[in-house]
Amino acid sequence: MKTSSHCRFCGESLNYTFVDLGMTPLCESYIDADHLNMMEPFYPLHVYVCPKCFLVQLEEYVNPHEIFCDYAYFSSYSDSWLQHAKTYTEMMTSRYSLNDSSHVVELASNDGYLLQNFVAAGIPALGIEPAKNVAQVAIDKGITTITEFFGVKLAKSLVDDGKQADLLLGNNVLAQVPDLNDFVAGMKLLLKQRGVITMEFPHLVRLMEENQFDTIYHEHFSYFSLIAVEKVFAAHGLTIFDVEQLPTHGGSLRIYACHTGEKSHPTLAAVTDLRTSELNFGLTQMATYASFAEQVRETKRKLLEFLINCKRKGKTVVGYGAPGKGNTLLNYCGIGTDFIDFTVDRNPHKQGKFSPGTHIPIYHPDGIKKFQPDFLLILPWNLKKEIISQNSYVYDWGGKFVVPIPEVAVF
Repeated sequence: MKTSSHCRFCGESLNYTFVDLGMTPLCESYIDADHLNMMEPFYPLHVYVCPKCFLVQLEEYVNPHEIFCDYAYFSSYSDSWLQHAKTYTEMMTSRYSLNDSSHVVELASNDGYLLQNFVAAGIPALGIEPAKNVAQVAIDKGITTITEFFGVKLAKSLVDDGKQADLLLGNNVLAQVPDLNDFVAGMKLLLKQRGVITMEFPHLVRLMEENQFDTIYHEHFSYFSLIAVEKVFAAHGLTIFDVEQLPTHGGSLRIYACHTGEKSHPTLAAVTDLRTSELNFGLTQMATYASFAEQVRETKRKLLEFLINCKRKGKTVVGYGAPGKGNTLLNYCGIGTDFIDFTVDRNPHKQGKFSPGTHIPIYHPDGIKKFQPDFLLILPWNLKKEIISQNSYVYDWGGKFVVPIPEVAVF
């Protein structure tokens, strides 16, 4: 399929499809009962790959202000994510000797789930979070938070006020930035000369290896490999000097970057090793990307086969969680209340509402014990260990857990 769109980083024409997931609503646009019969906007979830810089990306169909100004995702509702953030702050504090003279800035700081650890340690911290409803939770915790979108304009304003960062971080934000060049140029400005940037994002290789197509949604504009993100950072005078592979979100990268030429942060072997691994995987060969779409179709077939068999046998299925990835999965596979009676979520901002597109009701987790389903379908499969541990009582009535990605597995 041809398109007139261009790569958001290098400007190359986007003519190569990575995967087409059809038309879906915004994944965080939960619906209340009064609006169930009203029209919902659906947008193409068609992903392309740039043949020049190998950035996998969506076109921008919706202004970020519409997506993020009132947001339903709160990081603090995952215990394992809170622990991940705490471990990170301890490690960064030790590795870079952060103290009360340092300055930490987090981009897309959400509800303060991470910065609260720096604040508790007496390390000055600033959050930047455009979603005002989410940012207010952080402000109520005593975390200084600016409710604006980040880019060159805000970075210049902060620098003019004498606020630069020793540590500039962003977890799962880089993928959500439509104007990559403005965002990364802003980071370059805000970073002190010997400062460090860390960014975490799902790793494209893991997405492809494990059929994690449900991590694709309109809020995620880009899907990164090390090869692609190095090109973006280098174009703005930033060098990636270290990288870690993390288990979070089905397999993520944490990159460390500094000003190009800054000798206090020499490039480590981990960067060369991962780059070589990605080259061997074939990330600079278009044929590698072309094979992904069929993997996705087969994953859909297997999940539908499982659910159809469950219903034919009179089994009940309930969902656990109402994450963005779950809504991509449900809409692409055409799974509604004909297969799943309801889903549950710990986030009170989602309870009492309905999933976008599929209109599956979202209840408090107490609904599991009342209904006693035969199967609990874990939609945030990246948290499966945490969820199975918290809800092990399902086994009391002979219930089982189901994970849909990378393929259907019953626990």
